[in-house]
Amino acid sequence: MSRVERKEPTRLGDVLHMYLKISRLAAPLNTRRVFEAWDEVSGAGKYTLKKFYRGGVLYITTSSSVICSQLEFQKDVLVEKMNARLRSDELFCGDEANTGYIKELKLK
Repeated sequence: MSRVERKEPTRLGDVLHMYLKISRLAAPLNTRRVFEAWDEVSGAGKYTLKKFYRGGVLYITTSSSVICSQLEFQKDVLVEKMNARLRSDELFCGDEANTGYIKELKLK
């Protein structure tokens, strides 16, 4: 019978991140988390018509030009708050190429 080598213990969160990457679930889950962060942080979830996220850029289409212009002035703060929320989310994989942290917000 062969002897089993001891390995360093691995945190459960790290194992979960590895599983999400291997099963290719990290990108869709990250996108969903980004959209949830938008709804929570901006407060404009009910005025949002379309959401698209790729390459660190979050594209948002709103139903109201007034809401859009108000959000335009807060873009940098919104990005910071959304990224802070994503950092505290244990299921978010920040090192994904196309669906990592938010770099830019484009409103329409």
